[in-house]
Amino acid sequence: MKMELGLTDAQCGLAFTVFMLGMALFSFPVAHMVDRWSRRKSLGLMAMLWSVFTFLTGFATNFVSVLLPRAFVGLGEAGFVPGGIAMVGAAYAKEKRGRMVGIFHIAIPLGALLGVMLGGILSAKYGWRTPFYFFAIPGVILGILALFMKDYKTVEDTGASTGIKGFFLALGNVLKAPTMKWFYPALGVSVFMSTAVLFWMPSLMMRVMNISEATAGTYVGLIALTAILGAPLGGWLSDFWHKKSPRGRMYVPAVAYLAASVLIVIAIPTRFSLLGFALLALWGVAVAMAIPAFVTVSQELVPVAHKGLAMGLVVFAQYLFGGAWGTWVIGWISDLLGGGADGLGVAVMLSAIMSILGVIFFLIASRTYPADVEKVKQETILAES
Repeated sequence: MKMELGLTDAQCGLAFTVFMLGMALFSFPVAHMVDRWSRRKSLGLMAMLWSVFTFLTGFATNFVSVLLPRAFVGLGEAGFVPGGIAMVGAAYAKEKRGRMVGIFHIAIPLGALLGVMLGGILSAKYGWRTPFYFFAIPGVILGILALFMKDYKTVEDTGASTGIKGFFLALGNVLKAPTMKWFYPALGVSVFMSTAVLFWMPSLMMRVMNISEATAGTYVGLIALTAILGAPLGGWLSDFWHKKSPRGRMYVPAVAYLAASVLIVIAIPTRFSLLGFALLALWGVAVAMAIPAFVTVSQELVPVAHKGLAMGLVVFAQYLFGGAWGTWVIGWISDLLGGGADGLGVAVMLSAIMSILGVIFFLIASRTYPADVEKVKQETILAES
């Protein structure tokens, strides 16, 4: 795509930035639509919407015709996780919900893994447009099937705090905890690195190793697969450290992103030797370790009534405060440094600076974290009993 359409590294990165911004900016209104209208109709229409615009990406002839479909793909995906979690929560008894939600979240990285590997193979054999055509088909089919799923009764939005005013009142309640002022920015700047690395790694491998996109996609897919080990390890470490220190849960993402920063800076100069691949696998584990800890933190810091909104803010912060910009900024830096393997390699390593900034923010947030948890602890006990 880059060669045929004459795109710069910055433009390639910006296409992904626009996609992620679409998800961030539309996450709240789409999630509201899910709650107020219909889960099955929302999920079905969103799946078909992003599939159609995925298909249209394959017809791109210039930068603008790449950019616009990616924005609408982001719009289509914006409410899928909130809608999917709502559907799972309604479909299963509370004794099974944790397991089912876990399966739901495992499917997301596994689907991304399949996309990277199979997309590379299709692109190498049939051209870069083929994956966009191919992956649009199952989305449309599954979107249609979703319309026939069992739906669940929508609860009427009653009470004084409703509509836009109610939303902003709830948002104020979530953000009033001092910890949140550092926690959400910490998420964004930390995810800046992980998003940029995963996006640019196949291109970097192709430039350094002179391999096809199919082989590069397979390598990155295998690296991503090792990250599955990181999530349960991070969850266990989060619980263990929490028993030892009231700040323990906040320390886990700080340590995980610090380790990931060091690993990526050491791995890139190896030019993908065996040691380099081992370091990248450890990088994937470290990044995944942070996820269960910061998700749990987001739920512990807010009243029971606002836990869903707090999770939505986690997604919003990850994209808007860093994740959405990482791919474009690293591409822009690569162009400034002359592009090629060396320019892109240095740019990817520089992404670690943002992750280090996230580590600092997490440590600052940890100072007020125990006190903020205590403020909502009694309300949580009453609600859950």
